[in-house]
Amino acid sequence: MAPQRSTGAGAEAELPEYAGHYHLESCLGSGGMGVVHLARSTSGLRLAVKVVHAEFARDPEFRGRFRQEVAAARRVSGAFTAPVVDADPEAERPWMATLFIPGPTLSDHVKRNGPMEPAQLRRLMAGLAEALRDIHRVGVVHRDLKPSNVLLAEDGPKVIDFGISRPKDSELRTETGKLIGTPPFMAPEQFRRPREVGSAADIFALGSVMVHAATGRGPFDSDSPYVVAYQVVHDEPDLTAVPESLAPLVLRCLAKEPEERPTPDELMRELRSVAASYDTQAFIPAQRTDDGVPRQQPSEAERAPASRRNVGRRTILAAGSLALAVGAVLTGLLGPDAGGGPVAEGTTTHAAATAGFAAWRAKPDGSGSGMPRCAYGAGKLLCFRSGVAFALDPMDGTLLWRRSVAKERMSDAPAVSGGLLLLPTDGGRRVQALDPASGLPRWQRDMPRNRGMRFTGGMVLVTGTDGTITGVDAASGNTKWHRRVPGRDIPALASYSGDPLAYASTPSADGAYTQVTALDPLTGAARWQARLKGSLRPIGSQGGSLFLLSVDRAAAVTNGVLRYSPASKAVRRVALPVPLTAPQATVRGNVVHLLAAGGSLDAFDLGTGKRLWHLETSVSRGSAPIATAGHVYFTGADGRLLAMDADDGSLVAQTPPRLGTNSGEVPAALPAPLVVGTRVYATAPDGSVFALDGRDPSAW
Repeated sequence: MAPQRSTGAGAEAELPEYAGHYHLESCLGSGGMGVVHLARSTSGLRLAVKVVHAEFARDPEFRGRFRQEVAAARRVSGAFTAPVVDADPEAERPWMATLFIPGPTLSDHVKRNGPMEPAQLRRLMAGLAEALRDIHRVGVVHRDLKPSNVLLAEDGPKVIDFGISRPKDSELRTETGKLIGTPPFMAPEQFRRPREVGSAADIFALGSVMVHAATGRGPFDSDSPYVVAYQVVHDEPDLTAVPESLAPLVLRCLAKEPEERPTPDELMRELRSVAASYDTQAFIPAQRTDDGVPRQQPSEAERAPASRRNVGRRTILAAGSLALAVGAVLTGLLGPDAGGGPVAEGTTTHAAATAGFAAWRAKPDGSGSGMPRCAYGAGKLLCFRSGVAFALDPMDGTLLWRRSVAKERMSDAPAVSGGLLLLPTDGGRRVQALDPASGLPRWQRDMPRNRGMRFTGGMVLVTGTDGTITGVDAASGNTKWHRRVPGRDIPALASYSGDPLAYASTPSADGAYTQVTALDPLTGAARWQARLKGSLRPIGSQGGSLFLLSVDRAAAVTNGVLRYSPASKAVRRVALPVPLTAPQATVRGNVVHLLAAGGSLDAFDLGTGKRLWHLETSVSRGSAPIATAGHVYFTGADGRLLAMDADDGSLVAQTPPRLGTNSGEVPAALPAPLVVGTRVYATAPDGSVFALDGRDPSAW
């Protein structure tokens, strides 16, 4: 809502110029209880300051409700609300200052633009579900969720106005006092049993809000609040024009009895399944450079395929919140590691001929489940999907062989090591080795319970639950060595393409330092050791240097990137401008690319210490990014492959989504694209594997 200066006679003309020490600059809007002003703090921070109407400031009951709102808003301040900066509920004119969030209310958005598209509706519903989850976790029931209390901010919907009554919005009164809520968005129990209202009432309101967003009206529509109240309690909701993919879920939210409504967590799980019924393509907004100037996106004519949208504003990123609910720090799974890119051992120098190459798509097996995970070796594309392994000709996708394997779900990506295709299954407790030329089994062995496994240098490295690292010969399956590394905790193992070493890292209990040991995979010998400041996680290696992320374990976010050069013992640290949640990373040269949960993609140059570019992709979950000289690629949970320009981060191309029948399944990690020479290989939830020419993604 655009700020407007308060003018004229009447109740609002008497408003003070200050609330506390905050100067009230202009009016953002007025409600039944007060007026919200745009204000600035002494340091220049923009705030939204709510000042209670003078008539209600003299009412002890309303003062009590305002104190309750301030307390509730402070408890739930976070990603889905406007954080409280200051408040004085005891002032002559009680007030509360929250961070100003630019963006229209959902009510204003629908008035100006009409009903939302299905994809936008799902993102909105997911964001509101996650907001209610966090609100309810701290014991707060909103009781007045409605379109005018939802702000459409750059990074997702924000819920405002906690537990506040709106007496001027309604003619209804309860027998014990003034109505709490707004009739078209109230649950039946708010009319029947107002003292027994619980968190399920907010779910009912969410359903009503979604109908409004989808149709421009409520599920119970009348000019009379009394008629609406009757309809809410006795009639079935009108879901005409609500998208078929969302209507069943909205109907569950609008159940008459509270116990029949889904919880926020159940809603989010259901929404993952709903994603299968509509195009979940990326909704890429205009990028912003570090100086805040929007960067022009490619025109529609410059983009292929035609299904991509050309938009010039940021979209709601509610689906990125789903990745937070999953809570997994994702790793690239099309190769032996995430940080260095999913390339099989010794394949980093492959420059396979591209003469006569044409894009292809193959779906060689219908019996497995999940997204296939592939490696490149022996001149073949070697893939593994739960229940089956297969090899494809990388030039045209022809099936070369197929073999049934253990029915247990795959636990990691396959790898080519010691001349064999290694398949980890059964939660990492079993490894099967196949001949990549024929698919015939060569060896199989059960592994002890472990905390991690890496395939590198012709070896399988396994970290046991006691912290011991075991080296197993990949060619024979025989154990070669055991070793313990410094550190009191169980070490995490990492290895990277083109790097002959493996890395064991152990953060201290207090996060003050991390012990890093570089190991020779063949012998287990330590090549170097370093004790580095902070809680760190290795993400890649280039030119003899190790790259790591700095993690704030208390806040569960990443706040920096670090490069350690063992030859000189030099450390280069770069602080992130904004902490990132569960970022996945890749390293190319001195540039680190980070794809965070929620879809933000950043490029940082560790040589200059600067961020090169930033892109909000709006992809809720993505694989580890993979970088080449010209492009950055990653795969979305719906099977899309996205390509960005490596120089400026602009979106170049994306493929259509390819969801499978089990689209409700949420894997712990997504397979990253595989780059071999100038070809890019990727997989999708429908079981397909496809290949594209990486020289000109705009032609995809």
